[in-house]
Amino acid sequence: MKISLNPHAKDAATRDALVAEGGFGKYYTDHMVVCEWNEKDGWSEPDLKPYGPISLDPATAVFHYGQEIFEGMKAYRQPDGGIGLFRPEANARRFAKSAKRLALPEMPEELFIETVETLVKQDAGWVPNKVGESLYIRPFMFATEVGLGVRPSNKALYMLIATPAGAYFDPSKAVSVWISTEYVRAAQGGTGEAKCGGNYAASLVAQKAAAKEGCDQVVWIDAKERKWIEEMGGMNLYFVKGSGAEATVVTPKLTGTLLPGITRDSILSVAKDLGYKTDEVMLSIDDWRDGVASGEITEIFACGTAAVVSPVGTAKSAMGTWVTGDGQPGKITMQIRNHLLGIQHGSISDSHSWMRKVI
Repeated sequence: MKISLNPHAKDAATRDALVAEGGFGKYYTDHMVVCEWNEKDGWSEPDLKPYGPISLDPATAVFHYGQEIFEGMKAYRQPDGGIGLFRPEANARRFAKSAKRLALPEMPEELFIETVETLVKQDAGWVPNKVGESLYIRPFMFATEVGLGVRPSNKALYMLIATPAGAYFDPSKAVSVWISTEYVRAAQGGTGEAKCGGNYAASLVAQKAAAKEGCDQVVWIDAKERKWIEEMGGMNLYFVKGSGAEATVVTPKLTGTLLPGITRDSILSVAKDLGYKTDEVMLSIDDWRDGVASGEITEIFACGTAAVVSPVGTAKSAMGTWVTGDGQPGKITMQIRNHLLGIQHGSISDSHSWMRKVI
Protein backbone atom coordinates (compact mmCIF):
# COMPACT_ATOMS: atom_id res chain seq x y z
CA MET A 1 0.00 0.00 0.00
CA LYS A 2 1.19 3.49 -0.82
CA ILE A 3 1.32 5.74 2.24
CA SER A 4 1.30 9.54 2.29
CA LEU A 5 1.04 10.86 5.83
CA ASN A 6 -0.98 13.94 6.67
CA PRO A 7 1.40 16.82 7.48
CA HIS A 8 -1.48 18.59 9.21
CA ALA A 9 -2.58 15.68 11.41
CA LYS A 10 -4.15 16.73 14.70
CA ASP A 11 -1.80 16.82 17.67
CA ALA A 12 -2.59 14.32 20.44
CA ALA A 13 -4.22 16.86 22.76
CA THR A 14 -6.52 18.25 20.05
CA ARG A 15 -7.41 14.78 18.79
CA ASP A 16 -8.18 13.48 22.29
CA ALA A 17 -10.45 16.46 22.97
CA LEU A 18 -12.40 15.80 19.77
CA VAL A 19 -12.73 12.09 20.59
CA ALA A 20 -13.96 12.96 24.10
CA GLU A 21 -16.80 15.05 22.64
CA GLY A 22 -18.49 11.87 21.44
CA GLY A 23 -21.29 12.08 18.92
CA PHE A 24 -21.47 10.26 15.60
CA GLY A 25 -19.84 11.44 12.38
CA LYS A 26 -18.89 14.79 13.88
CA TYR A 27 -15.14 14.53 13.33
CA TYR A 28 -13.03 12.36 11.03
CA THR A 29 -9.59 10.84 11.42
CA ASP A 30 -6.49 12.31 9.80
CA HIS A 31 -6.30 9.85 6.93
CA MET A 32 -8.40 7.99 4.38
CA VAL A 33 -7.77 5.20 1.87
CA VAL A 34 -8.53 5.37 -1.85
CA CYS A 35 -8.27 2.57 -4.39
CA GLU A 36 -9.19 2.79 -8.05
CA TRP A 37 -10.64 0.09 -10.31
CA ASN A 38 -11.08 -0.07 -14.04
CA GLU A 39 -12.39 -2.80 -16.27
CA LYS A 40 -9.09 -3.32 -18.10
CA ASP A 41 -6.57 -3.36 -15.24
CA GLY A 42 -8.66 -4.29 -12.20
CA TRP A 43 -7.74 -2.90 -8.77
CA SER A 44 -4.86 -0.48 -8.34
CA GLU A 45 -2.59 -0.39 -5.31
CA PRO A 46 -4.48 1.27 -2.41
CA ASP A 47 -3.28 4.66 -1.23
CA LEU A 48 -3.47 5.87 2.38
CA LYS A 49 -3.45 9.64 2.21
CA PRO A 50 -4.56 12.75 4.15
CA TYR A 51 -8.31 13.04 4.70
CA GLY A 52 -9.76 15.62 2.38
CA PRO A 53 -12.10 16.50 -0.49
CA ILE A 54 -12.09 14.71 -3.83
CA SER A 55 -12.76 16.16 -7.29
CA LEU A 56 -15.24 14.59 -9.72
CA ASP A 57 -16.50 15.53 -13.17
CA PRO A 58 -20.17 16.66 -13.23
CA ALA A 59 -20.93 13.80 -15.62
CA THR A 60 -19.55 11.12 -13.27
CA ALA A 61 -21.90 8.15 -13.40
CA VAL A 62 -22.69 7.93 -9.68
CA PHE A 63 -24.35 11.36 -9.75
CA HIS A 64 -26.83 10.27 -12.38
CA TYR A 65 -27.52 6.56 -11.85
CA GLY A 66 -26.71 5.99 -8.17
CA GLN A 67 -24.21 3.15 -8.60
CA GLU A 68 -22.92 3.23 -5.01
CA ILE A 69 -22.52 0.92 -2.01
CA PHE A 70 -21.14 1.22 1.51
CA GLU A 71 -20.42 -0.67 4.71
CA GLY A 72 -20.44 0.13 8.42
CA MET A 73 -18.04 -1.52 10.86
CA LYS A 74 -16.18 -0.73 14.06
CA ALA A 75 -12.84 -0.94 15.83
CA TYR A 76 -12.90 -1.29 19.61
CA ARG A 77 -10.33 -0.52 22.29
CA GLN A 78 -9.26 -3.64 24.22
CA PRO A 79 -8.34 -4.04 27.92
CA ASP A 80 -4.60 -4.13 27.10
CA GLY A 81 -4.86 -0.88 25.14
CA GLY A 82 -4.85 -2.70 21.81
CA ILE A 83 -7.51 -2.45 19.11
CA GLY A 84 -9.75 -5.12 17.64
CA LEU A 85 -12.08 -5.20 14.63
CA PHE A 86 -15.47 -6.87 14.98
CA ARG A 87 -16.15 -9.47 12.25
CA PRO A 88 -14.40 -7.61 9.39
CA GLU A 89 -14.56 -10.71 7.19
CA ALA A 90 -18.37 -10.57 7.33
CA ASN A 91 -18.29 -6.93 6.24
CA ALA A 92 -15.95 -7.81 3.37
CA ARG A 93 -18.31 -10.53 2.16
CA ARG A 94 -21.38 -8.30 2.38
CA PHE A 95 -19.53 -5.48 0.60
CA ALA A 96 -18.75 -7.84 -2.28
CA LYS A 97 -22.35 -9.05 -2.37
CA SER A 98 -23.66 -5.48 -2.49
CA ALA A 99 -21.18 -4.67 -5.25
CA LYS A 100 -22.40 -7.58 -7.34
CA ARG A 101 -26.04 -6.44 -7.00
CA LEU A 102 -25.18 -2.87 -8.03
CA ALA A 103 -22.97 -4.03 -10.95
CA LEU A 104 -19.81 -2.73 -9.28
CA PRO A 105 -16.50 -4.62 -8.99
CA GLU A 106 -16.18 -7.09 -6.13
CA MET A 107 -13.21 -6.23 -3.94
CA PRO A 108 -11.21 -9.26 -2.74
CA GLU A 109 -11.66 -9.92 0.98
CA GLU A 110 -7.94 -9.70 1.74
CA LEU A 111 -7.64 -6.32 0.00
CA PHE A 112 -10.70 -4.95 1.82
CA ILE A 113 -9.31 -6.01 5.21
CA GLU A 114 -5.83 -4.70 4.38
CA THR A 115 -7.24 -1.22 3.76
CA VAL A 116 -9.22 -1.25 7.01
CA GLU A 117 -6.31 -2.47 9.13
CA THR A 118 -3.91 0.05 7.59
CA LEU A 119 -6.21 2.99 8.33
CA VAL A 120 -6.94 1.81 11.89
CA LYS A 121 -3.25 1.31 12.65
CA GLN A 122 -2.33 4.72 11.30
CA ASP A 123 -5.15 6.54 13.11
CA ALA A 124 -5.18 4.37 16.25
CA GLY A 125 -5.21 7.43 18.50
CA TRP A 126 -8.74 8.21 17.28
CA VAL A 127 -10.17 5.01 18.80
CA PRO A 128 -12.06 5.95 22.00
CA ASN A 129 -11.21 4.26 25.30
CA LYS A 130 -14.68 4.12 26.86
CA VAL A 131 -16.87 1.01 26.74
CA GLY A 132 -19.74 1.60 24.32
CA GLU A 133 -17.65 3.96 22.19
CA SER A 134 -15.66 2.96 19.13
CA LEU A 135 -14.10 4.01 15.86
CA TYR A 136 -16.84 3.77 13.23
CA ILE A 137 -15.37 2.77 9.87
CA ARG A 138 -17.10 3.58 6.58
CA PRO A 139 -15.89 1.79 3.42
CA PHE A 140 -17.73 2.87 0.28
CA MET A 141 -17.49 2.52 -3.50
CA PHE A 142 -19.05 4.37 -6.40
CA ALA A 143 -19.06 4.48 -10.19
CA THR A 144 -16.60 7.01 -11.63
CA GLU A 145 -16.88 6.63 -15.40
CA VAL A 146 -17.62 9.98 -17.02
CA GLY A 147 -20.60 9.82 -19.36
CA LEU A 148 -24.37 9.71 -19.41
CA GLY A 149 -24.92 6.30 -20.99
CA VAL A 150 -27.12 4.02 -18.88
CA ARG A 151 -24.88 0.99 -18.32
CA PRO A 152 -22.55 -0.41 -15.65
CA SER A 153 -19.58 1.89 -15.13
CA ASN A 154 -16.19 0.68 -16.35
CA LYS A 155 -14.46 2.63 -13.58
CA ALA A 156 -15.02 2.76 -9.84
CA LEU A 157 -13.45 4.31 -6.76
CA TYR A 158 -13.24 2.65 -3.34
CA MET A 159 -12.75 4.91 -0.35
CA LEU A 160 -12.41 4.38 3.38
CA ILE A 161 -12.94 6.95 6.13
CA ALA A 162 -13.43 6.70 9.89
CA THR A 163 -14.99 8.70 12.72
CA PRO A 164 -14.90 8.31 16.52
CA ALA A 165 -18.38 7.33 17.65
CA GLY A 166 -20.29 7.53 20.90
CA ALA A 167 -23.76 6.04 21.39
CA TYR A 168 -26.02 6.45 18.32
CA PHE A 169 -29.08 6.32 20.62
CA ASP A 170 -29.12 6.67 24.39
CA PRO A 171 -29.39 2.99 25.48
CA SER A 172 -31.04 4.00 28.76
CA LYS A 173 -34.09 5.23 26.86
CA ALA A 174 -36.40 3.25 24.60
CA VAL A 175 -37.01 4.77 21.16
CA SER A 176 -40.48 5.23 19.71
CA VAL A 177 -41.34 3.95 16.23
CA TRP A 178 -43.86 4.72 13.49
CA ILE A 179 -44.98 1.71 11.43
CA SER A 180 -45.19 3.01 7.87
CA THR A 181 -48.06 1.68 5.77
CA GLU A 182 -47.72 4.31 3.05
CA TYR A 183 -44.13 3.65 1.97
CA VAL A 184 -42.09 0.47 1.57
CA ARG A 185 -38.33 0.01 1.77
CA ALA A 186 -37.77 -2.86 -0.65
CA ALA A 187 -39.47 -5.51 -2.78
CA GLN A 188 -38.52 -9.01 -3.89
CA GLY A 189 -35.87 -8.80 -6.58
CA GLY A 190 -34.91 -5.27 -5.56
CA THR A 191 -31.89 -3.97 -3.68
CA GLY A 192 -33.12 -4.62 -0.14
CA GLU A 193 -30.29 -7.04 0.64
CA ALA A 194 -27.65 -4.62 -0.66
CA LYS A 195 -26.21 -1.84 1.46
CA CYS A 196 -26.57 0.98 -1.03
CA GLY A 197 -27.30 4.66 -0.67
CA GLY A 198 -30.49 4.53 -2.72
CA ASN A 199 -32.22 2.39 -0.09
CA TYR A 200 -31.52 5.04 2.53
CA ALA A 201 -32.45 7.98 0.28
CA ALA A 202 -35.84 6.39 -0.38
CA SER A 203 -36.36 5.91 3.36
CA LEU A 204 -36.00 9.55 4.35
CA VAL A 205 -39.53 10.64 3.42
CA ALA A 206 -40.90 7.94 5.74
CA GLN A 207 -38.47 9.04 8.44
CA LYS A 208 -39.92 12.55 8.12
CA ALA A 209 -43.40 11.09 8.48
CA ALA A 210 -42.28 9.27 11.64
CA ALA A 211 -40.90 12.49 13.09
CA LYS A 212 -44.19 14.24 12.32
CA GLU A 213 -45.91 11.57 14.43
CA GLY A 214 -43.47 12.27 17.26
CA CYS A 215 -41.47 9.08 16.70
CA ASP A 216 -37.73 8.51 16.61
CA GLN A 217 -37.67 5.93 13.82
CA VAL A 218 -39.74 4.31 11.08
CA VAL A 219 -40.54 0.59 10.84
CA TRP A 220 -40.97 -0.97 7.40
CA ILE A 221 -43.46 -3.61 6.34
CA ASP A 222 -43.30 -5.84 3.27
CA ALA A 223 -44.16 -4.53 -0.20
CA LYS A 224 -46.42 -7.38 -1.32
CA GLU A 225 -48.92 -8.11 1.45
CA ARG A 226 -48.22 -4.91 3.38
CA LYS A 227 -48.43 -6.58 6.77
CA TRP A 228 -45.16 -8.36 7.59
CA ILE A 229 -42.62 -6.55 9.78
CA GLU A 230 -39.24 -6.15 8.08
CA GLU A 231 -36.81 -3.74 9.73
CA MET A 232 -36.50 -0.40 11.50
CA GLY A 233 -34.90 2.50 9.66
CA GLY A 234 -31.40 1.24 8.99
CA MET A 235 -31.53 -1.49 11.64
CA ASN A 236 -32.88 -4.99 12.17
CA LEU A 237 -35.59 -5.70 14.75
CA TYR A 238 -35.84 -8.24 17.57
CA PHE A 239 -38.82 -9.29 19.71
CA VAL A 240 -38.55 -11.04 23.08
CA LYS A 241 -41.37 -13.46 23.84
CA GLY A 242 -41.79 -14.51 27.45
CA SER A 243 -39.36 -13.72 30.23
CA GLY A 244 -36.56 -15.20 32.27
CA ALA A 245 -34.77 -18.36 31.22
CA GLU A 246 -37.75 -19.50 29.13
CA ALA A 247 -37.77 -16.43 26.87
CA THR A 248 -37.45 -16.74 23.11
CA VAL A 249 -35.59 -14.08 21.15
CA VAL A 250 -37.24 -13.65 17.74
CA THR A 251 -36.32 -11.68 14.62
CA PRO A 252 -38.00 -11.32 11.20
CA LYS A 253 -36.48 -13.89 8.88
CA LEU A 254 -34.46 -12.90 5.85
CA THR A 255 -36.70 -12.94 2.79
CA GLY A 256 -34.46 -11.25 0.23
CA THR A 257 -35.74 -7.78 1.05
CA LEU A 258 -34.11 -7.27 4.48
CA LEU A 259 -30.50 -6.27 5.01
CA PRO A 260 -28.64 -9.28 6.45
CA GLY A 261 -27.25 -7.40 9.43
CA ILE A 262 -23.98 -8.59 10.95
CA THR A 263 -25.14 -7.44 14.39
CA ARG A 264 -28.43 -9.28 13.76
CA ASP A 265 -26.54 -12.47 12.98
CA SER A 266 -24.30 -12.02 16.02
CA ILE A 267 -27.25 -11.58 18.37
CA LEU A 268 -28.74 -14.92 17.29
CA SER A 269 -25.53 -16.51 18.63
CA VAL A 270 -25.26 -14.29 21.72
CA ALA A 271 -28.85 -15.03 22.75
CA LYS A 272 -28.17 -18.77 22.48
CA ASP A 273 -24.96 -18.35 24.49
CA LEU A 274 -27.03 -16.71 27.24
CA GLY A 275 -29.41 -19.66 27.29
CA TYR A 276 -32.35 -18.24 25.35
CA LYS A 277 -34.19 -19.91 22.52
CA THR A 278 -34.06 -18.06 19.20
CA ASP A 279 -36.24 -18.06 16.10
CA GLU A 280 -36.46 -16.34 12.71
CA VAL A 281 -40.10 -15.90 11.74
CA MET A 282 -42.62 -13.95 9.69
CA LEU A 283 -44.23 -11.54 12.17
CA SER A 284 -47.13 -9.27 11.20
CA ILE A 285 -48.31 -5.92 12.53
CA ASP A 286 -51.25 -7.79 14.15
CA ASP A 287 -48.83 -10.26 15.76
CA TRP A 288 -46.88 -7.32 17.20
CA ARG A 289 -49.93 -5.45 18.51
CA ASP A 290 -51.69 -8.54 19.87
CA GLY A 291 -48.48 -9.94 21.35
CA VAL A 292 -47.89 -6.74 23.28
CA ALA A 293 -51.55 -6.61 24.41
CA SER A 294 -51.46 -10.18 25.70
CA GLY A 295 -48.06 -9.82 27.33
CA GLU A 296 -46.53 -12.49 25.11
CA ILE A 297 -44.11 -9.93 23.64
CA THR A 298 -42.26 -8.51 26.61
CA GLU A 299 -39.39 -6.58 25.01
CA ILE A 300 -38.42 -5.18 21.61
CA PHE A 301 -35.10 -3.87 20.41
CA ALA A 302 -33.36 -2.82 17.22
CA CYS A 303 -29.79 -3.65 16.36
CA GLY A 304 -27.11 -2.52 13.94
CA THR A 305 -23.45 -1.54 13.75
CA ALA A 306 -24.01 2.10 14.67
CA ALA A 307 -26.48 1.59 17.52
CA VAL A 308 -25.38 -1.94 18.60
CA VAL A 309 -28.65 -2.57 20.51
CA SER A 310 -31.36 0.05 20.94
CA PRO A 311 -34.50 -0.64 23.06
CA VAL A 312 -37.90 0.04 21.47
CA GLY A 313 -40.81 1.17 23.65
CA THR A 314 -43.80 2.82 21.96
CA ALA A 315 -45.10 1.81 18.53
CA LYS A 316 -47.53 3.96 16.58
CA SER A 317 -49.39 3.16 13.38
CA ALA A 318 -52.61 3.89 11.53
CA MET A 319 -54.06 1.01 13.57
CA GLY A 320 -53.30 2.56 16.93
CA THR A 321 -50.58 2.95 19.53
CA TRP A 322 -49.17 0.32 21.87
CA VAL A 323 -46.39 0.26 24.43
CA THR A 324 -44.23 -2.80 25.11
CA GLY A 325 -43.90 -3.61 28.81
CA ASP A 326 -43.40 -0.46 30.85
CA GLY A 327 -41.97 1.39 27.87
CA GLN A 328 -38.45 1.18 29.29
CA PRO A 329 -35.40 -0.86 28.15
CA GLY A 330 -35.97 -4.52 28.95
CA LYS A 331 -33.76 -6.78 31.08
CA ILE A 332 -32.96 -9.27 28.32
CA THR A 333 -32.39 -6.46 25.82
CA MET A 334 -29.76 -4.88 28.04
CA GLN A 335 -28.22 -8.25 28.92
CA ILE A 336 -27.71 -9.00 25.22
CA ARG A 337 -26.36 -5.50 24.58
CA ASN A 338 -23.88 -5.68 27.44
CA HIS A 339 -22.72 -9.18 26.49
CA LEU A 340 -22.11 -8.18 22.88
CA LEU A 341 -20.24 -5.03 23.93
CA GLY A 342 -18.22 -7.16 26.35
CA ILE A 343 -17.08 -9.36 23.47
CA GLN A 344 -16.31 -6.35 21.30
CA HIS A 345 -14.28 -4.63 24.01
CA GLY A 346 -12.52 -7.82 25.09
CA SER A 347 -13.92 -8.11 28.62
CA ILE A 348 -15.96 -11.25 27.77
CA SER A 349 -14.49 -14.35 26.14
CA ASP A 350 -14.80 -14.33 22.35
CA SER A 351 -15.95 -17.93 21.88
CA HIS A 352 -16.94 -17.30 18.26
CA SER A 353 -13.56 -15.81 17.20
CA TRP A 354 -15.30 -12.65 16.00
CA MET A 355 -12.60 -10.18 17.00
CA ARG A 356 -9.58 -9.56 14.76
CA LYS A 357 -6.63 -7.99 16.57
CA VAL A 358 -5.14 -4.99 14.76
CA ILE A 359 -2.77 -3.67 17.41
